[in-house]
Amino acid sequence: MENKNIKQTAVGQIVADEFATARVFRRYGIDFCCHGNTPLAEACAQAGIDVDTVIGELSKGAQTNGGGIPFASWPLDLLIDYVLKIHHRGIREKGPGLLSLIRKVREAHGANHPELYEIDELMHFSLEDLENHLQKEENVLFPYLYELFEAAREGRRISPMHCGSIANPIRVMTQEHKNEGERYLYIQRLTHDFQVPEDACASYRLMLEELAEFMNALFEHIHIENNILFPRFIEIEREVVR
Repeated sequence: MENKNIKQTAVGQIVADEFATARVFRRYGIDFCCHGNTPLAEACAQAGIDVDTVIGELSKGAQTNGGGIPFASWPLDLLIDYVLKIHHRGIREKGPGLLSLIRKVREAHGANHPELYEIDELMHFSLEDLENHLQKEENVLFPYLYELFEAAREGRRISPMHCGSIANPIRVMTQEHKNEGERYLYIQRLTHDFQVPEDACASYRLMLEELAEFMNALFEHIHIENNILFPRFIEIEREVVR
């Protein structure tokens, strides 16, 4: 892609085309998940970064990382399976243990690091909100997306979703993604980009590592849905819904 064109390409689309570029955007603090529709030039301007420098890093990152996982090339039903079995399952399996670890560290280090109390509260409410979010995807949106996929694959038409269009639940899911993305970016700022304090014990270090991993997994989840699944299923709905 030529530099002139890539500057006007949405950052979410850049990552959808070449997932290895996500590392570059994370390093420069460019949100390709919740604000994936922002053109690269505008995103760089907002972050106060030279766009040509970022383009150079994007090119280098794609070449050295072998392209990463090619999510955009996967069949859409496989992509939903991946979200369910990797991301939904991962949140439920790892979230409670991470919250317990945060509370353990808070009890030991809260006096010197009062931000741990806020991180505890943020994580607690995040897990509650995420569980509600996952249930809406599993019980409302995803079952119909599977129906859309099968209808498109078999070349037949189906009735509209009970709520009129998938655009309605997708609008809700996207807003909830935005809320969670902002919450974890705030946690990232509270921890100074997950830097380990000088007085940190092994549990503190582990907490920061797991918190960063949890956030990165969540952002991959949001990216897959916002930048790949949702736009492509909106196109499919136009083709197969009678």
